[in-house]
Amino acid sequence: MKKLNWLMLATVLFGNSTFAQPPALNQVYSLDLKTAHLLADSAKEACKKLNQNIAVVVVDRGGNPLTAERHELVGPHNLMAAEKKAYTALSTKTSTLVLSQNSNQNPDAKNLTTVANLLLLGGGVPVRFENQVIGAIGVAGAGGAQNDNQCANKAIETVFHS
Repeated sequence: MKKLNWLMLATVLFGNSTFAQPPALNQVYSLDLKTAHLLADSAKEACKKLNQNIAVVVVDRGGNPLTAERHELVGPHNLMAAEKKAYTALSTKTSTLVLSQNSNQNPDAKNLTTVANLLLLGGGVPVRFENQVIGAIGVAGAGGAQNDNQCANKAIETVFHS
């Protein structure tokens, strides 16, 4: 009888329990250093076609810079702006140009301008792969938010869609 009780107890505890099945984990992609350099180089090339020198920063999925470059003729503040644009795009999963436009039309969105490290100025674009935001690119110094945004988008298009 004791053996039967132990067998029934073991069946109840371990038969259909979560202990018997492995956990269901998600596939997570990460932006690597090589791809970050390709993105930065592609952004510089896109801006070169506009006759513009830039600062460019690429961040990983955690918001940490993988690469940061500033052309020697671009003001030093642009490197900080590029990093904040990349961080903002990553954190919000939205282009900073779109965020900027939304903040001008929506009083609630305008409050985002008070959050430290966010910069609502065009030029930050999230990098997506397999429906995941895996990082972001920030461009500054290309002669305005529209140009910054154009160069960032062109870099992503060149690296991920060619």
